[in-house]
Amino acid sequence: MKERSKLWEEFYAKGRVEDCPVYDLHGHMGSFSGAYLPRADADSMIAAMDRAGVRMLVFSSHAALSSPDIGNATAIAAVRRFPGRLRAYCAVNPNYPDIVEAEVAGFDRYRDVYVGFKFLSDYHGIAITDARYEPAWQFADERGLLILLHTWGHSQFDGPEPIRKVAEKYRRVKILLGHSCHGEWQKAIDLANDFPNVYLELTAIPDERGVLEMFVEKAGSQKLLFGTDSPWFNHHYYIGAICGAGITDEDRRNVFCRNAEKLLGCG
Repeated sequence: MKERSKLWEEFYAKGRVEDCPVYDLHGHMGSFSGAYLPRADADSMIAAMDRAGVRMLVFSSHAALSSPDIGNATAIAAVRRFPGRLRAYCAVNPNYPDIVEAEVAGFDRYRDVYVGFKFLSDYHGIAITDARYEPAWQFADERGLLILLHTWGHSQFDGPEPIRKVAEKYRRVKILLGHSCHGEWQKAIDLANDFPNVYLELTAIPDERGVLEMFVEKAGSQKLLFGTDSPWFNHHYYIGAICGAGITDEDRRNVFCRNAEKLLGCG
């Protein structure tokens, strides 16, 4: 029998739960060519977070995914406007190895901004195992930083096989599997179970019934992280999907806040 969710009742009644803040560890910011994103600037995104009871968003700039030096600068400015509400990933585009090295060399100047790095290997067409990522991997491993990977099932660039290779090599990086190797659910679970530093991020997961429950059962809710790809998707929808899933409120608290607070060192 499905447990009655007090969290669901409070979210529904009040729009937020004071002792269960939401941390979104997979966001973006800024306009995107060919798409209409009505809440893509920092002010609009903070307003949307306030409405949904989201305490913090960790994001990478859309611009940084193609022009990292330019886009990362906009992310730095946004975080410093809203400290405590926003943190950022330093975006890495391995097609520009000189810029990668420069961004890594300057990372420590922005420790109030960055929590780690963001890789988008499918879009850049370069596997996460490629040597051009090496400066960021080594730097993050030395400092125990987060790296959010875009991952997708059956991808030669960031699917389960290349993920396993980097997880075996870099044991101190907190590796967040954005989209959780979408479609290859069991392999994602295996990665989370085999490596203490690998976490499953939930963007696009609630769209398919039963996957979240399978993750909780087989990997444990302590390995799951809430994310939405905001501003592409709506916080209310994803919060509702977690609240409506066949898991316990203890699991929901792990997903919404506890795991993120542990990784980010806040709370």
